[in-house]
Amino acid sequence: MVVLGIEGGGTRTTATLAGAADQVLASVTAGPGNLRLLEDDQLNALLDSIRDQLPARPDRIGVGLAGVRTAADRDRLSRAVARTWPDTPAFVGDDLLLAIETETWAADCAAQVLLLSGTGSCSLGRHRSGATVKVGGRGHIIGDRGSACDIAVHALRSTVTISDIEAGWPALGADMLAFLQMNDPEALIEWSMSATKTEIASLAQVVFAAAASRQDEIAVAILRRASDRLSKDAVHCAARVAAPGDKVQFLLNGSTILKNPWFADDVTAKILASRPGSEVIRLSRSGTWGAIRLARRLEGPIASKLQTVTAPAGALASWRPVASAPTEGRNLKSVGFAEMPLPQAIRLMLDEDASLPGKILAESAHIEWTVNEVVRAFAAGGRLFYCGAGTSGRLGVLDASECPPTFRTPPRLVQGIMAGGNQALWSAVEGAEDDADAGRRAIEARSIRANDVVIGLSASGHAPFIWGCLAEARRRGAKTVLVSCNPGYRDHPLLDRAILPDTGPEVLTGSTRLKAGTATKLVLNLITTLALARSGKVMSNLMIDLKPSNSKLRGRAIRIVQELTGADEASTRQALESSDWVIRQACAKLTGR
Repeated sequence: MVVLGIEGGGTRTTATLAGAADQVLASVTAGPGNLRLLEDDQLNALLDSIRDQLPARPDRIGVGLAGVRTAADRDRLSRAVARTWPDTPAFVGDDLLLAIETETWAADCAAQVLLLSGTGSCSLGRHRSGATVKVGGRGHIIGDRGSACDIAVHALRSTVTISDIEAGWPALGADMLAFLQMNDPEALIEWSMSATKTEIASLAQVVFAAAASRQDEIAVAILRRASDRLSKDAVHCAARVAAPGDKVQFLLNGSTILKNPWFADDVTAKILASRPGSEVIRLSRSGTWGAIRLARRLEGPIASKLQTVTAPAGALASWRPVASAPTEGRNLKSVGFAEMPLPQAIRLMLDEDASLPGKILAESAHIEWTVNEVVRAFAAGGRLFYCGAGTSGRLGVLDASECPPTFRTPPRLVQGIMAGGNQALWSAVEGAEDDADAGRRAIEARSIRANDVVIGLSASGHAPFIWGCLAEARRRGAKTVLVSCNPGYRDHPLLDRAILPDTGPEVLTGSTRLKAGTATKLVLNLITTLALARSGKVMSNLMIDLKPSNSKLRGRAIRIVQELTGADEASTRQALESSDWVIRQACAKLTGR
């Protein structure tokens, strides 16, 4: 069997074609392989360039690229691999997984921790129980501690700072100017604003050379700091994945570590000082061999059709999708809708919408339960979260954003979590709603607690993103609710309660921004309005915590205070202005209570 292993990083991509007994049939090098930095045509060109240099077609493929973090990333990479090597079983994942698979896991080690430092840096830990954790990374702006890029940026800042203080350009700065073939330190300003991450990282070799050749004090201090950062990341990663008494196998990888032995020695010593009894190994083979090992694990005979296997994405065993959704059916009343006379089409759409209140009223017991739970959450210092995708997710974000001006609530009290993040609010993000692990991470990042309520929003109920949210929220003890137009989810094991108005097929088949969207908005209106009214934010039917941020709302605030106190308009305005337009305070001034 001929197996191809591909490893892509921020600087280059390498590939190894291996036969039986790890016989190397070909070794190939290509351009940068960070998935997040490649457009589709660039990714295709990268894979095609590797294919065109191979002497034989592989029977199986293992691929790991930097920047592969989500299920959508893995799907994108899978499609690209299938395009270049059709009908070839393939494993796709990230470069960290390849590296950690390169080395045999020592039998007496309960956990492995990969410490990578090249252009970027990060740590990946795994325990024999299956637990995994990643520490660091996240790019050269907010992460990559102890990487070549981090070392270079620190060197640039240090030399400039010393120059400003001592009015002299240090030797390390002169070395960097010579490397970049610049004559004036001021030239670094323009260069630093346009240089790529890889170009900046290249200056790390100047720092290592200065430390080795003349023990340059600035360079040595920078590298000591980098080794501190790397060793701490590795040890923290180990602490999160292994118990204090567990023996850990640390694997060092990446050019910043492996090409600088004294630096690797320093990192190793610091790891062992923090975690005595550990095993520290410097990887001697590239991650392409990890890719080959993973590809060889693909089960079954070589298929006549593609069998692309992706790395685990935290699939949820307790998520069971319902086979069909009423929202996806065809509405027989609207057959011929595109050709229908406008008056008839308008009446049809409004007639369909007119059926929604009755459908929602049938769910009133579940809505009442949810409102009471939200009230209890607010009283206990908890929060309400809407988690959704597509139109439903956007409506959740909209409802959450309206609470601070309407009820003067802090932004943290009611929050929206949108599949695909901020960009998805105005444009579709491919694969976002299909990524259950992204939902889990979103709940984790918001620090959901047992006194919170998490409501999943999905018209059909089929979006894995929301189930990732709900599964993690339930694991943390939060109350979980689903708002969907699919009655099939009534007794789902991840839910404490479900609000499921059966809105039926849409006038425009499958367009859930219509009836399903309207029904969702009505349900959300009920939940937040009633919960906040019962949390003391409403008196009678007046918004006593309104935040008057414009002239219209200031006029409304005046009328509310007048209703509550009987004061004239001039006195009311004066009381509001002196109270920074806080209605409660203005009322207290006018009534003496």
